[in-house]
Amino acid sequence: MKTCFKSWLLRTAAPVLAILLVSGLAQGASPQYVMTNDDVSFPFLSSVSFFTPAPNGSLTLLQRVSTVGYGISGGFFGANRLAVLNTSEQHCVYSSEAGTGDIVGISIDSLTIGGRASGSSTDAGTSNGIGLVLNSQYLYASFTDSNTIGTFQIMSGCDLAFVGDVAVGGLAAGVINGMAVRGNMMVVTYTDGSIQSFNISSGSPVSNNDAQYSTATLTSKDATYPNAVDITSDGKFAIFGDTSTAEVVEVSNISSGKLTKTVVHKSTATISSSNIMLSPDETLLYVINTQGATITAYKFNKATGQLTPGCRSGPVSGQSANWSYLTGMGFVSPTGNGGGVYVAEFSSTPAIAMVTLTTSGGKCSLQEAPTSPYIDPYSQGLLSIGTFPPRAF
Repeated sequence: MKTCFKSWLLRTAAPVLAILLVSGLAQGASPQYVMTNDDVSFPFLSSVSFFTPAPNGSLTLLQRVSTVGYGISGGFFGANRLAVLNTSEQHCVYSSEAGTGDIVGISIDSLTIGGRASGSSTDAGTSNGIGLVLNSQYLYASFTDSNTIGTFQIMSGCDLAFVGDVAVGGLAAGVINGMAVRGNMMVVTYTDGSIQSFNISSGSPVSNNDAQYSTATLTSKDATYPNAVDITSDGKFAIFGDTSTAEVVEVSNISSGKLTKTVVHKSTATISSSNIMLSPDETLLYVINTQGATITAYKFNKATGQLTPGCRSGPVSGQSANWSYLTGMGFVSPTGNGGGVYVAEFSSTPAIAMVTLTTSGGKCSLQEAPTSPYIDPYSQGLLSIGTFPPRAF
């Protein structure tokens, strides 16, 4: 899934704007950013773009930070190419560059590169990307060509140190796709419909020997497979967003320390659910209908893992004419129910859509903002968005 690079805009306006806004931040304002992995492929250098949100959520391009490497302008929906670190010691965003096989750490405080690291000589993700996920000590990278998970120790200054890698694979030799970590557990998805968990208490992943096909994959006879994955803050449930001809979400109780048979929630009202994320207060599960042009919010019961109908947006503007797929997301607000989501629009002219959430009388509504979308002029294939500050878990 690749696209051509059509435009390279705003080269002169962005630096001027950056000087004005960064000087404002230096006077004491807390930074708030929406960030994109621009995933630019050779011969152009890739980058991370930083946008600042206005009080109404609308975005303005602040600065492009060149990562001095190359992306691939595409790849798996479930592999998040940005990981955001927010600790008392440092604020960093890590961005993968699948074309050059490395990971770049950028200081969010200074908007400068703090370090970069590569895995082993055989780790590669040139076909479908390198996904990233982290905790306070380690960053984990899914290399989709070599089917390996690389472990990197997080260092001061947003640098990384490679620890090692482990070979992985689905039950039918599927390629690693989505990843999530919580506490001592990592949960991953594979492109053959199988899922698996690992113990990461010692840093590097060790299999919990619970690899299994998801319930929806089995009942659909391989027409559906888990793509993205999220885990509740207490580590009790793993939630999967599936690639499907319908909207399919699956929930596994992992309180035992292992995956259990998934419970399926299905709707035929839209198509595919390849990207998901729990709201900061865990009352809602946002689902990006990657091919259905809509956003769904399910009500989520954190105690039971039960999903019930919430609300669904109308079609996000521009499908086919301006974009091909809706992909990764970030929250409009890092607290409460998230206030809606920013959504990546994958196309030859990438942009960020903003779909806002309103609630009243126990009901919710999702609607695209009048000012949406916001062009990402430096991207070739926008699949991943990050926000700072990020969700707390």
